[in-house]
Amino acid sequence: MATRHFLTLLDCSPDELRNIIKHAIALKNSPDLRDESMKNRTLGMIFEKSSTRTRVSFEVAMNQMGGSALFLSPSDTQLGRGEPLEDSARVLSRMVDVITIRTFSHASLELFAQHSRVPVINSLTDDYHPCQLLADMQTFFEHRGDIAGKTVTWVGDGHNMCHSYINAARQFDFELRIACPEGFEPRADLVEANADRVQILRDPVAAVRDSHLVVTDVWASMGQEDESLERLRSFEGFQVNHELMAHAASDALFMHCLPAHRGEEVSAELLDAADSVVWDEAENRLHAQKALLEFLCCRD
Repeated sequence: MATRHFLTLLDCSPDELRNIIKHAIALKNSPDLRDESMKNRTLGMIFEKSSTRTRVSFEVAMNQMGGSALFLSPSDTQLGRGEPLEDSARVLSRMVDVITIRTFSHASLELFAQHSRVPVINSLTDDYHPCQLLADMQTFFEHRGDIAGKTVTWVGDGHNMCHSYINAARQFDFELRIACPEGFEPRADLVEANADRVQILRDPVAAVRDSHLVVTDVWASMGQEDESLERLRSFEGFQVNHELMAHAASDALFMHCLPAHRGEEVSAELLDAADSVVWDEAENRLHAQKALLEFLCCRD
């Protein structure tokens, strides 16, 4: 059977994604389903970027399913001394059963996957963060049912999370509105390819109006810290708070992939409010990734 990778949401069909989420919910609600499905399997974790939720959720997932996780940073491996990605992929994929990579360049991730004989999972690149979207979709399904036909609003920078929400709109069949200032749009090719369900607006109020889900993220991502002051000025008026959420649907949910900068992209009051499901969203990284690992590694 051909090796399956998970580099973006487009690597799975819509039905496969829904089945992964369905299984994630079952794993969360029925601890008895921890059947050691990953027993004697090892997850190799190559992280060039810092992480809390991603690292902990993958390591705990492997532990609870009977497997193990091996954390690898560039400073501890030959990758940090210039070994070609192709060579590292060939070697590591002969020793471990699945690999997850958190890095900067999406092209580097793709190159690694091309030379790996085991599944490769995208734990975040500068272009996409598909594992977070599995958790986000699981959270919406748990609280409000299927997201198909709903309206989702992304408020903030058109970066990797926004790109993955564009893919999610396509795969889960919802409308996506993106509210961002000029100069911070997502990739034009992604917007154009999904023009039937994605639109860019400059007014956050108009973008949020009657939405069923409102999502944001920090304005300065990892590697952009030196741009923080400039970005604070550019995103003035784009904070998600109770005033903005008042324009959304009455049962709208708020999500944030965390970590959050309280008082910047989101008000501290909203982050802890009843319509905020960020803590469920964070926990669901564990369950969604369990289901993903089983999907990639335990197929007949």
